[in-house]
Amino acid sequence: GWQIQPGQLTIQGALTDVVEKLTQCRLMVQGAGRTDAGVHARGQVANFKTHSSLSAGEFQRAFNALLPPSIRVVAAEDAAADFHSRWSALAKVYRYRIFRGRVVPPFLWRYVQHDPFPLDFDAMSEAARKFEGEHDFTSFAASTGSEEDDRERTVVRVIYRSEFTRVPSEEAPGGAEEWVYAVRGKSFLRYMVRKMV
Repeated sequence: GWQIQPGQLTIQGALTDVVEKLTQCRLMVQGAGRTDAGVHARGQVANFKTHSSLSAGEFQRAFNALLPPSIRVVAAEDAAADFHSRWSALAKVYRYRIFRGRVVPPFLWRYVQHDPFPLDFDAMSEAARKFEGEHDFTSFAASTGSEEDDRERTVVRVIYRSEFTRVPSEEAPGGAEEWVYAVRGKSFLRYMVRKMV
């Protein structure tokens, strides 16, 4: 997961620790969005503000030298002083992979949902498109514990694109495929994409 959690390795925590080693200041690294535990982010944008004399390229090389191999900085650049990765984000894309073969290859099991049972791709594709637009996703939000608070809370989200595609699995023999659900929106709730799938 992204967000710093006491006593646990998180992406934000690891990046913040490296920034502190490099700048001698405890600077908070901000991300474009949080990911739930077990969710892998590719293209996550993050930022921090510093007066360090290190260039963006030097920061990138230092991050990759000091971070665990499971976390990589693929690009770094200077940004405008008013840039904030979360508030400046235009959209976020989530991809949820369903492996449709009989046996999940060992290289994929951590990155896919395995479902070898009969499913109706056309019906799922049609249902996915119904999420497009502006909708009240209150029923997808975690409960606050108070029925009164839950009844009065409205959680509206805008989904720009919501679709299933079929792709051949490159790592599985016998013509197995994956069904990939891709959803693009402005913001998402915790576990929202899992619930949509």
